[in-house]
Amino acid sequence: MVELGTVSSVNGITSAGQPDQAALEVFADAGYATVIDLRSEGEDRGFDEAAVVEELGLHYVTLPIDGKDAVSFDTARKLDELLQKYPGPVLVHCGSGNRVGALLALRASLAGKDDESALELGRAGGLTGLESVVRDRLAEGAEQ
Repeated sequence: MVELGTVSSVNGITSAGQPDQAALEVFADAGYATVIDLRSEGEDRGFDEAAVVEELGLHYVTLPIDGKDAVSFDTARKLDELLQKYPGPVLVHCGSGNRVGALLALRASLAGKDDESALELGRAGGLTGLESVVRDRLAEGAEQ
């Protein structure tokens, strides 16, 4: 049996922590078409994720979130662009799901959700330790 860790589906996007090769095979078998990796280049994945994803016939895309400064409305907009460009279903992951949830919350705000609803959606997508950063971004507003 494959251990997938924390996996959430929010508004048609599946968010997760770092999948292993077996988990990626499960996603491929389930019909997923794209994997968006939010981890920075220097983070250890334990295997060549790009090669495995491409070998499985999926698109592998990176949008590195390296530090709190990268948790921004601009990065959330970039994620939206990728979600429009690449076919679904889509798996978006980082190390734990925290960065995914942060961007999902900011995306929700951009889509017109009030701050608490956006945070709730972010938590459903894995937001934990970055919640204070997301709250700060929401307070600053999308123009930042």
